[in-house]
Amino acid sequence: MTPPNVTPSLDWLTARPIAHRALHDPALGPIENTAGAVRAAIAAGYGIEVDVQLSGDGEAMVLHDDALGRLTEGEGRLDRLSTAELKSVPFRDSDERMLTLADLCDLVAGRVTILIELKSRFDGDVRLGQRVADVLAVYGGPAAPMSFDPWQVRALRHKAPNLPCGIIAAKYRPHPYWDLMPAWMRLGMGYLLTGLVAQPQFIAYAAADLPALAPSFARRFIGLPLLAWTVRSQAEQARATRFADQIIFEGFRP
Repeated sequence: MTPPNVTPSLDWLTARPIAHRALHDPALGPIENTAGAVRAAIAAGYGIEVDVQLSGDGEAMVLHDDALGRLTEGEGRLDRLSTAELKSVPFRDSDERMLTLADLCDLVAGRVTILIELKSRFDGDVRLGQRVADVLAVYGGPAAPMSFDPWQVRALRHKAPNLPCGIIAAKYRPHPYWDLMPAWMRLGMGYLLTGLVAQPQFIAYAAADLPALAPSFARRFIGLPLLAWTVRSQAEQARATRFADQIIFEGFRP
């Protein structure tokens, strides 16, 4: 990775703990990646991490899964349904509806940091990265996209060179999502080989895999901020903050 021009303006990225999929509670609500979870995080003063998927008509939709059904009514892949169709689908036992990334930006309105994970099928399609760049180009608040897919990050950086972008990584273990990756990406992400393509300004690395040589080197010698995901207890927080600049958390309040 070429050392980027990391400036103090990235301090907002690590200023506060970041709520994974916003501040959700599977038992009591609110539901992950919904407006209610976003409002809860804002009220508590946390940053927000959300996931985005590409709709069939090219919109960035706020949802972790690439298909309906786990948390929502209905079925079908998001990339085969229109924005209007997806926004009409209710979350189960809730009045919540799916947000677009633009809806999310309007809701947050610059009050807290937004960290945006771009989901991917690792097939070379970078339309999601391009759409995220377009949305964030007109958003005035602190926001940073990131992805496991270095080609999404590369597309973002090409279209929006002043937008801080990150690479997400972990030491490989069998996983349905990671197993979609080509072998070099799957086996090399723990060593940040994906960073050679992405040229990120920050790193989000699995807390369970820290310390690790590659992210520690990038943090200490290149100056890249390091976020640890996903931290689920105060004990994990205490350990993660020994090696990282901030945490992405769920299941407790740091």
